[in-house]
Amino acid sequence: MVMSNPVQAFLSQANSIILGKENTIKLALSCLLADGHLLIEDIPGVGKTTLAHCFAKLLSLDFQRIQFTSDLLPADILGSTIFDRHSNNFEFKPGPIFSNFILADEINRATPKAQSALLEAMEEQQVTIDKITYPMPSPFIVFATQNPGTQTGTFPLPESQLDRFLMRLSVGYPDPTSEKALLNGLNTRLNLNKLSPSISTAQLSQLRQQAAATHVAEPLINYVHALLNYSRTSSAFSQGLSPRAGIALIQAAKAWAFIDNRDSTYPEDIQSVLAAVANHRLVSQHQSSSQSPADILMNDVSIP
Repeated sequence: MVMSNPVQAFLSQANSIILGKENTIKLALSCLLADGHLLIEDIPGVGKTTLAHCFAKLLSLDFQRIQFTSDLLPADILGSTIFDRHSNNFEFKPGPIFSNFILADEINRATPKAQSALLEAMEEQQVTIDKITYPMPSPFIVFATQNPGTQTGTFPLPESQLDRFLMRLSVGYPDPTSEKALLNGLNTRLNLNKLSPSISTAQLSQLRQQAAATHVAEPLINYVHALLNYSRTSSAFSQGLSPRAGIALIQAAKAWAFIDNRDSTYPEDIQSVLAAVANHRLVSQHQSSSQSPADILMNDVSIP
């Protein structure tokens, strides 16, 4: 399989904006090619929003940013039905969620009531208002950012909302070389306007199909099943991974292998995406443990 030039161009341009975060960008692109939604959790000021803007520019999709605040209402996201005196009828006025690419900025600063407005759209690609169902545009992609739960003014995302995100990533601090470049005046936000689209809508659909067609051998399915089973039976976790989490893990691993220009998936691909797919779905029984849930799974479950 020859990796498509659009993927190479996408990675090259994204890495010129988010400096020194090649692995994070590759994971985010894997999530995108696996037809998933992405949650980016980190402290303010490390580039969460810039990453979302970068992806939106490179995809050239209809983009909407929704700033989540404590007074945000579901109708502010979904839209509402309004009486039109001229037509003497009620008309639905769609909200900002009816776009191809949504940036839900600081999603955990909104109340659970506002957060829940995304549930149906993210899972079923539709929104139901006043008993009428409205389909979402295609493609429909949600990138959400959130601040650490220890910060003031945040509302934790419930498990049902977290599960809608195929991956959760952390951008983290830049490496010394990249940070010095920023301190010397390099403004990557200004360079966003210079980006040219790398992947068209038609190409995105084609790339997703190619990634989904990446081969997964039966022993690898057994490995994923063993990971799921261990998470459910081990005393290390208060709840295990769902079948949907297992499907997400395979989809993400396929996309990771596809970006690596391979037509077959390896156990290392599963391990490369495991933390991003599993850590926000698992709760460790021992909060003081220095190991992440993904680390525990990889250490305790051997590759068949």
